[in-house]
Amino acid sequence: MTDPGTDTALLDPEVLRKRALAALLTARERTALLTSCVEDPELTAQHSPLMSPLVWDLAHIGNQEELWLLRAVAGRAALRPEIDGLYDAFEHPRAERPSLPLLPPAEARRYAAEVRGRALDVLEGTALRGTPLTEAGFAFGMVAQHEQQHDETMLITHQLRRGPTALTAPDPMPARAFTGPAEVLVPGGPFTMGTSTEPWALDNERPAHTRLVPPFHIDTTPVTNGAYQAFIADGGYTDERWWAPEGWSHIRAHSIGAPLFWRRDGGTWLRRRFGVTEVVPPNEPVLHVSWYEADAYARWAGRRLPSEAEWEKAARHDPETGRSTRYPWGDADPTPEHANLGQRHLRPAPAGSYPEGQSPLGVRQLIGDVWEWTSSDLLPYPGFRAFPYREYSEVFFGSEHKVLRGGSFAVDPVACRGTFRNWDHPVRRQIFAGFRTARDAAADSA
Repeated sequence: MTDPGTDTALLDPEVLRKRALAALLTARERTALLTSCVEDPELTAQHSPLMSPLVWDLAHIGNQEELWLLRAVAGRAALRPEIDGLYDAFEHPRAERPSLPLLPPAEARRYAAEVRGRALDVLEGTALRGTPLTEAGFAFGMVAQHEQQHDETMLITHQLRRGPTALTAPDPMPARAFTGPAEVLVPGGPFTMGTSTEPWALDNERPAHTRLVPPFHIDTTPVTNGAYQAFIADGGYTDERWWAPEGWSHIRAHSIGAPLFWRRDGGTWLRRRFGVTEVVPPNEPVLHVSWYEADAYARWAGRRLPSEAEWEKAARHDPETGRSTRYPWGDADPTPEHANLGQRHLRPAPAGSYPEGQSPLGVRQLIGDVWEWTSSDLLPYPGFRAFPYREYSEVFFGSEHKVLRGGSFAVDPVACRGTFRNWDHPVRRQIFAGFRTARDAAADSA
């Protein structure tokens, strides 16, 4: 049971440089699309108190790139030190950001472009070794991941905004109805969780360590809209016995009776998706549900949410070799045949899609489509060390945040892998989150 060794080619400075350049350019192309498809008033408006104005995200991306690549890596003087506080995510809650003297859209674009031009010069001239920030190009990978995470955040804002659609993308290819087993048995025993070798892994993914996981069954695919509608039809939102006490209080206080963006029209469930109202497709993974809703469904179904360790074992452990791979399908980077990633489509693919991306045990869609809630609180791994700053992970550790795994259709491959950890408050529904369920297996099934 070992953490996969790093491909030696990936540690070649020129290979790393090209990889970092491609990641930075891909992220900026996505940022440009998300901030150019609407007029300036839409960029400066706050479409939900849960989200920042899009123009804040744009300048924040540039500011973080300046802080880490120009100042920390290259040691250059600050370009705009007076704006650091405006774009410090911990200094100003999202609901307050519209009242700040933010850079107007044109100025924010110029600032981000100037930082990017200088950052590419830094990338070209930096030896990608020798310091913790530059080793294997970590700082450049971190900045690319940060921008892609904000690109997902901005896509969430686009989903929340009212008005005509501003974004379009082709739908995933139609898939045959999945006829495989509903669940898969994951054998019990130890496996390697986390990583110590992935060059751009973030601090909360480290270090690799051994976890002992009893045998369990896990859904072969994420829970679908059709299955979730059965929960609603059976009175799932009106039966207290399925709900954690805090969840029951929350749904009653906010009159929640279906996933976010759903509404009933006679006998049909409709949803709003990026400005378009459509019939809820029954075979897609359910989306925009909170941890409390996922947990209640699992209880209603006589099951439970998988723990974070169970999810990662199902996604990475190869029983034949005992290795933990980078992805369910192995160590190779994702391709369009493996998973629905990168905002290539603006919806999940039908449940059971991407057979080439399944795990050795046959579990599908563990990467991409929807973030998957787990039962686990966000906690540090044994031997955790905050790097390069406490505010990325450490300040969020505790019972207030639940872990999500796997990524969504909105996540770029640079910010999604078998070890990647996401987290949010259990009430959050605007995120692109769904879930799958699990159940215990008898010990003699191992």
